[in-house]
This record gives sequence, C-alpha cells and structure tokens, in this order.
Amino acid sequence: MRPELFSNLRLPAMAAPMFLVSGPDLVVASCKAGIVGTFPTPNARTAEVLETWLEDITKRLADDESAAPWAANLVVHRSNTRLADDLALVKKYKAPLIITALGSPKEIVEEVHAYGGLVFADVNSVAFARKAAAAGVDGLVLVAAGAGGHTGQMTGFSFVPAVREFFDGPIVLGGGIMDGRGIRAAEVLGADFAYLGTRFIAAEESLASAEYKHMLTEVTADDLVPTRAVTGVLANWLRPTLERAGYDVAMLEEKPNIDFTDPQGEARRWANVWSAGQGVGAVKEVEPVAAIVKRLEEEHRAAMKT
Repeated sequence: MRPELFSNLRLPAMAAPMFLVSGPDLVVASCKAGIVGTFPTPNARTAEVLETWLEDITKRLADDESAAPWAANLVVHRSNTRLADDLALVKKYKAPLIITALGSPKEIVEEVHAYGGLVFADVNSVAFARKAAAAGVDGLVLVAAGAGGHTGQMTGFSFVPAVREFFDGPIVLGGGIMDGRGIRAAEVLGADFAYLGTRFIAAEESLASAEYKHMLTEVTADDLVPTRAVTGVLANWLRPTLERAGYDVAMLEEKPNIDFTDPQGEARRWANVWSAGQGVGAVKEVEPVAAIVKRLEEEHRAAMKT
C-alpha cells in the first residue's frame, strides 16, 4: 500500500467509474476537487481513443500537486477482447490505481505492481472478495445492495465486517451513498473510502446526456428496476428508459449471456437504457463536480461532530 498516493484527498471518497458516463472531464474535475476520479476504459470507443483520453488526463493533472489520484477501471471478463490493449495503455501512462471488474484480477496484479501502481478489485460478494484478496490485490471495492449499474445483493452493514475478518487492506464501500453522512457511515463500518456513482451522473462534467441528467432530478428509488436482463449481470435500471427501449418490465428475461465484446455497439441491449443507484432521489440539480464535493465535505465534517 502507498499511503502517500492518497495524501491529497479532501474526502475519503471516489467518483465511481460509470459506463458511458465517466470520461476525462469528470476524472480531472474529481481529482482537482479532492476525490479519486475514475473511468471504465471501454468508455473510450477504441484503443486509439483511450490513448487520447489517458494522455489528456495525465497532462491536465501533471502540474497540479494538490490533485487527488485517478484510476482506470478494467473489465477483466473473458468476453472483453480489448483487455490486453487497454492494459498495455494504462501501463504506458502509469495509472496510479487500477480497479478491476467482472472477473479475476489475478493476471493484472503483477503487471500493475511492476510499474508501481495499485490494484483494487470490484467485488459483489464475500466469496469474490476472498478470491480477489488471494490474488494479491491491494484493495477491495465492495459493491453492496443499492448500487447503480451493476449492483450487489448484500447490505454494506454486513459486507464490510464480513470482509474485515480476513482482509486488512483498503476497503471501498459503494451502494446508495449520496452525501457526506453516507461517507462517514462507510468509515464507521470499517471502510476506508466511499464509492459514489449516481451522485456524479448529473455533474456538468459527466458524459451523460442532458436528458439523462434531467431525468435523475425527477425520479426516485421507486423508478428503479433491478434485473439481469440487460447485461447479464444484476443491475439497477431506470424504468422509463427500459420501457422506452421496448422492455416489458413485468416479463423481463432472467439472465442473458454476458458479452463485453463491443460494449458501445448500437445493437447492445444497454445502448438506450440508463442506470442509477437507490439514492437517486437525492439528486436535485445538475451542477459542477466542485460544488458537489464542497457540499459532501461540509456534510462529512458535520457528521464527524455528531
């Protein structure tokens, strides 16, 4: 573990990597605001675009000594044919932190450690957490119930203590965390960082469309539908977009095949549906990342006093 990597954090928080939402502007704004900025590498449509993004992020943060670190999120599922190319690029640009998702981090750890980076594994069960810990990861991202996009089924209140029984490295907790009190609650449970995704979809700097951002200011948790039908992995989706895409919400298929060959292809089931976490009702307006983090910091500071 490299504690100095996180010395510039204003809050023990990360802006979670979100498919088709997190891009260079959101990463840089998050880091400059004092939280870890992240993005999934498949958000860059091709390896060539990914290199452009990585060059942009590193250049914009290079001279800012107060910036928090950034992370690249690698999809390690066997269907991701771009994994080798994406890994080569994050190694070239020396991403300070790699977050693996949807598979074993075993093949990633040694290569990232070789250039001095850290590897955190995204897991949604205690069993997967044990496997990732055994693979030698530096940290674990616990995706608990209530998370947006791909979610877990275990509450954070149970998840963190269960993992702490066998893992003493950094833990990140995600799942419905929307404010500074939630960040503090994650710490009290024994986590080191909070993972906030939905809170940043409506950020001005995100890649989400104006319609998507506006929808988040109007919906609540009652508008979420948890299903495996869209990507093959359990996720929370916004009902209006499922219905608009032609899904019969009452008759959704249970578990289609997982396939990340070309996640942005127009034929993909998730191309026209949007996700959010259970805390979506807390999104009231579209605003800059700096304003969101400032409010989170104030709420966290107040929670520290109670």
